[in-house]
Amino acid sequence: MSHESARIVALSRAALPVDTVELARYLIGKCLVHDTPQGPISGRIVETEAYPVGDSTGYAFIGRRDYNEPLFLARGHAYVRLTYGVSYMLNVSSEAEGTGAGVLLRAVEPLAGIEQMQARRPGIKLRDLARGPGRLSVAFGVGPLLNGADLCTGKGLWLGAIRHALAAPVAATTRIGLSREMHRLLRFYEPGNPFVSGPRRLLMARGPAIDIDSEN
Repeated sequence: MSHESARIVALSRAALPVDTVELARYLIGKCLVHDTPQGPISGRIVETEAYPVGDSTGYAFIGRRDYNEPLFLARGHAYVRLTYGVSYMLNVSSEAEGTGAGVLLRAVEPLAGIEQMQARRPGIKLRDLARGPGRLSVAFGVGPLLNGADLCTGKGLWLGAIRHALAAPVAATTRIGLSREMHRLLRFYEPGNPFVSGPRRLLMARGPAIDIDSEN
């Protein structure tokens, strides 16, 4: 196990806020880890989007279906969805079991397993390896086989926290790439972090900002 991954402790389900928006905020500064045969891949989560109960842009809005079943599991399960027929995107289920909602992981700051990420995304500079939800899934080797995975087990694909780390600052803005409910401040990110997606000029903002572009 790498030095960076050894510093990360798994998050229990009890540690995760039930509320979708609170969970999206809470995950900023936490870690995503994927234990692979080649070794662990890990990174700090620096950008999320909340898709709470009743949000018409959320994948759970139409109700429980076979394809969106993971969003109705207990909080802390993976929902891996193919978007636009091109990119897999990793979501974390939220709320109580049986209630559909989730948090999209939009960007991660790489910590360990960087050579694996670079092998999956050759020729890409470090900042862009997992900056955007589609890029994140490629870099971490996340695909349909991980759909429904329990992210609170501390093995496989899981969520964790760096030991003794201070809480990360969090800024809020509108979500990216939507055609409705665009006004809601449900995108959360670590201000000043270069691994956040979107225009560089927003990265130092600590309050709401709305001038953002679409980036996968």
